[in-house]
Amino acid sequence: MAKSQQTYNKTEKEKKRLKKREDKRKKMAARRAESKDSNKKGIEFAYVDHNGNLTDTPPDPSLKVEIDIEDIEINVSRTIEGDREEFDPVRKGTVSFFDTSKGFGFIIDSEDQEKYFTHVSGIIDEIQENDKVTFELEKGIKGLNAVKVTLQK
Repeated sequence: MAKSQQTYNKTEKEKKRLKKREDKRKKMAARRAESKDSNKKGIEFAYVDHNGNLTDTPPDPSLKVEIDIEDIEINVSRTIEGDREEFDPVRKGTVSFFDTSKGFGFIIDSEDQEKYFTHVSGIIDEIQENDKVTFELEKGIKGLNAVKVTLQK
């Protein structure tokens, strides 16, 4: 005799699927009946109160605050033209480490004692450790890099 193709797991899965479909139908019917009984359409108008929240009641006009357009400042610099120092992009420093075989090194800035990475592609003159150099900074992948590195005269 031939064995039935329907296994226990298949029948259980089919029962669960049918039960889920029936539950969904019942919920839809209940929602339809509820919407017919209550005659609610939801919020017809949405208002924004003084705190920026959505409400179903109009805001109180007595709480309204008047703002002059001249009082609004967007991206205004707080420095005065005469107080601003001219920024010099060329910096001075000392080579703390440089490996010619690997082609990279580090320069310590003389002003803020920060250490900056430099690569052989950004070096103009031949440099060695403890040389006084001038350089410019450029944003790299992992931070600021020293480029246009030349020996200080």
